[in-house]
Amino acid sequence: MQLTLNLMIFVSLLWMAGICPAASKANPVSCRLGAEPQMSGLSMNGDFIIGGIFSIHNYMRLDQNTYNTRPLQLQCSGSMDSRELRFARAMEFAIHEINNRTDLLPGITLGYEIHDSCAAVAMAIKVVFQLANSVHPVFNDSDSCSKYGAAAVTAVIGESGSTPSISMARILGLFGIPQVSPYATCACLSDKRQYPAFFRTIPSDHHQAAALARLVKHFGWTWIGAVRSDSDYGNNGMASFLKAAQEEGICVEYSEAYYRTQPRSKLERVANVIRRSTARVIVAFLASGDMRILLEELLRDPPRPLQWIGSETWITDPEFLRFNMCSGAVGFGVPRSVIPGFREFLLDLTPAKALKSPLLTELWERSFSCSLKGKTGSSDGTRECDGSEHMHALQIPYTDTSQLRITNMVYKATYAIAHAIHGAICNDTQCDKTTKFAPWQILDQLKRVNFTMKNGFQVSFDSRGDPVAVYELINWQFKKDGALDFMTVGQYDSSKHRGQEFSMSRAINWVGGQAEVPASVCSESCLPGTRKAVQKGKPICCYDCIPCAEGEISNLTDSLDCVYCPPESWPNERRDTCLPKPVEFLSWDDTLSIILTAFSVAGAFMAVSVAAIFYKNRTSPIVRANNSELSFLLLFSLTLCFLCSLTFIGRPSEWSCMLRHTAFGITFVLCISCVLGKTIVVLMAFRATLPGSNVMKWFGPPQQRLSVLAFTLIQVLICILWLTISPPFPFKNFKHYKERIILECRLGSAIGFWAVLGYIGLLAFLCFILAFLARKLPDNFNEAKFITFSMLIFCAVWITFIPAYVSSPGKFTVAVEIFAILASSFGLIICIFAPKCFIIVFRPDQNTKKHLMGKVQSKAL
Repeated sequence: MQLTLNLMIFVSLLWMAGICPAASKANPVSCRLGAEPQMSGLSMNGDFIIGGIFSIHNYMRLDQNTYNTRPLQLQCSGSMDSRELRFARAMEFAIHEINNRTDLLPGITLGYEIHDSCAAVAMAIKVVFQLANSVHPVFNDSDSCSKYGAAAVTAVIGESGSTPSISMARILGLFGIPQVSPYATCACLSDKRQYPAFFRTIPSDHHQAAALARLVKHFGWTWIGAVRSDSDYGNNGMASFLKAAQEEGICVEYSEAYYRTQPRSKLERVANVIRRSTARVIVAFLASGDMRILLEELLRDPPRPLQWIGSETWITDPEFLRFNMCSGAVGFGVPRSVIPGFREFLLDLTPAKALKSPLLTELWERSFSCSLKGKTGSSDGTRECDGSEHMHALQIPYTDTSQLRITNMVYKATYAIAHAIHGAICNDTQCDKTTKFAPWQILDQLKRVNFTMKNGFQVSFDSRGDPVAVYELINWQFKKDGALDFMTVGQYDSSKHRGQEFSMSRAINWVGGQAEVPASVCSESCLPGTRKAVQKGKPICCYDCIPCAEGEISNLTDSLDCVYCPPESWPNERRDTCLPKPVEFLSWDDTLSIILTAFSVAGAFMAVSVAAIFYKNRTSPIVRANNSELSFLLLFSLTLCFLCSLTFIGRPSEWSCMLRHTAFGITFVLCISCVLGKTIVVLMAFRATLPGSNVMKWFGPPQQRLSVLAFTLIQVLICILWLTISPPFPFKNFKHYKERIILECRLGSAIGFWAVLGYIGLLAFLCFILAFLARKLPDNFNEAKFITFSMLIFCAVWITFIPAYVSSPGKFTVAVEIFAILASSFGLIICIFAPKCFIIVFRPDQNTKKHLMGKVQSKAL
């Protein structure tokens, strides 16, 4: 079934090509209907024939086939592409040059058969079968292939388009006949499993697509449009480009395809898409014929200025320089070259020589608008050429040898085949023209070809039949006379290391003649301090710039994500860099510290002053009546209490953290122990006044000192255990404030801290209870009342301290603790010693034993 289907397709192709298969012998009359066609193109006999196929015309005349009679011979139509004719004549020139050389194929004459494919697959297939079977234009349907007396071609040069080349390569590969294309760039042709006999002297579109993608990325364009030929060349080339562009992070707003034979409505739709697009850069992977039609359509209603990025087919085609809307266009083309003697060869064309070939005849008649046939009354009304015409006067692509790019590819292809033939039939300087060889031998020799042309270009093929990819970056710039011209501004060499392939040699003039690179982005770049958030339902190049969240930064343009600052850093206002967080603690230069220090020093000074007053009046009744030894010890401990608050100020360190809590705990216990001793003394003294009581001997001065020491040693023991097991240490607190660091003293063991504080509270509560019980004892100057008030203040301060300490953040925690120390210390010194000092200083008349005991005596009466 599959074999039958393939046979039907093959026969259909033969009919389309105007070729009768051998099976038509059953109806030989119908197979020979129609006139025998004449040879067309350029030809020359030789020992070995090289075939050439070029797209000299862009269209083929289409006739309706009935499949009942032999179809008419295929014919080209439309205007001639004189540039393609120059390519064909480059092959002719190279063969003439080779035939005149003594070092290459000496004694061997190469011939050629050059045909026009009309850029059509059907015509290309017809010519391939013709060249593979015989150089005669009519298919050989006899039993003998030698009837027409011509041998098959040794190799074929062509075609210019990728689609015809693919069809040719499939057929030539079956026969093993080498095909060397100077202009077919489709990357698909590198597949040796499908196209084993295909070679080319122009780089594959795989390299061009990668180069174009890197070019677009190099200039920062992330939002582009794309248009391509709806052919193998355009579709495969654009597919390679889109893949490379995606890897480079480039987004494509649209990708449209068009072929010149499609309806005009398709062309208008593509043009309208380009006009409405927001992308200012457009990559055009179009064949020359398709590009010309598209530009002509855009000229009807020009879009806003666009930056064109072109493929090699049209970016170096002089015909397009008339489109000023493409000024500033850039693209990659094969390197320009010089072929010595070629221009003279092209211009050495006379009417007599032109008449030898229909193609040259058409060139002459179209260029000079005259007829070489000498019929003045011809139907088209053209004049007869009078001999005044000269090729030197023409300014057409055929005579333009200023930038021989693709022409050099043909030149290289011809020499490559000549070297392959030389390797097959020659031994050093001797060649045998009678040598018989199979096509695969030439194919094998082509794989080994490696030489340098006399114009300096290297010729070799890799395992895929491709050359090393070297491109020139072409820029369309205005000359001084206002005309557009090609300017080489850079180079791309795929043989270099990645990242070094692309190099610039001069400045580029962009669209509109501006020197600044035009911008083409869907969204403007996100500045540092923001991140990209892709817009829903749109390509990744369309995004919103979202400010980094609190605590995060981005220090790169177009950052995808924001990153957290390290724990000890915080973003600046722009959120593009992390700055060290300010470290906060209660420093000495802080206003709050200065105030607390002043109160601390004032309290210590007050305690020392009271001690001085007491010492000066130590023999007075009021001092002696209030247990002067405990009073002096209490004043000493109060002085330490005031001064220990200073250890809480300044940068916390290991020693300061341990000192501040232990000093506070021990000095306050010493202080409360003295107050407790005074309270007990008051109670004992009252009991001692009762008849028969000797209680004072159980709580005399030795016992008082011992009790104070015992109570204090208990606190010392608690502090030692705390410092041994888990002492306080400096700690950087990152939790209270995000933007700054709180340097504080971590308690280490919370149990130790609260044990120290709880022990102080226990002694203070016990002291308060005893003082409260002794508040109404009969005495003119009852010290228990003042102790009660002082303990009331002390307990109130430390009870309110607990919630304030827990809830206060940062340095205010330390300030609250200092405030509690100072407040309780001031409460003690004022309540206990202020009344006594007042009497000593301002009421010395009351500082008598009689006055102190007066109240007792009155009650006794």
